[in-house]
Amino acid sequence: MLILVLGKGKTGSLVAEVARERGHGVRALDIEENVHASALTAPNLAGVDVVVDFTAPEAAVENMRAVLAIGGRIVVGTTGWYTKLAEMKALAAQRGGGLLYGTNFSIGVQKLFRLTEDLANLEGYQFSIDETHHTSKLDAPSGTALTLKEIILSAQPGIEVPIESHRVGDAKGEHVVRAVSDYDTLELRHNAQSRRGFALGAVRGAEWLCGKQGAWEFREIFDQL
Repeated sequence: MLILVLGKGKTGSLVAEVARERGHGVRALDIEENVHASALTAPNLAGVDVVVDFTAPEAAVENMRAVLAIGGRIVVGTTGWYTKLAEMKALAAQRGGGLLYGTNFSIGVQKLFRLTEDLANLEGYQFSIDETHHTSKLDAPSGTALTLKEIILSAQPGIEVPIESHRVGDAKGEHVVRAVSDYDTLELRHNAQSRRGFALGAVRGAEWLCGKQGAWEFREIFDQL
């Protein structure tokens, strides 16, 4: 496969590294090299099997529009753009493109989502979420924390699920789901020790998406990797 990585930040650089380790050809563009998706033309994407985006919300939307408009395939690890999700799904369907998106591409976090589904069914508990990331992370709460809240609310609609966000140094990412009753406390915790787990999940997602048409959330397909 030939993978085009958009974003040369910490995670994007690791995606490129992991992709090469797994035997794929890799090209990479920083945001400045692809202003308003200007580099994502049909001639430039000729031969590219999958684009992987780890940029910023506004850039990600422009990148998706450009890639999907020509029937390309794109994995989006950027969060904060989901108000445009219906539009992106429709564009993928209209043009025969492929979209794989997710708030977190770590396999460990996917297991955290599944465990939270079980925990959320407990009655008589108050739920809360804590998340900690590096100081340069733009969105707060994190997309992962919002997904955890969504999972809890799907089991118990209308309850309060407060999220506390912390931005500390170069923290790789920690999420804690807490359930507290009058009698005990339960906690689910995922602490990323390296961004490599996110990068590996994104590359494996790109391998899965290659040749497919449609739109999927990573939570739907990670069992197939």
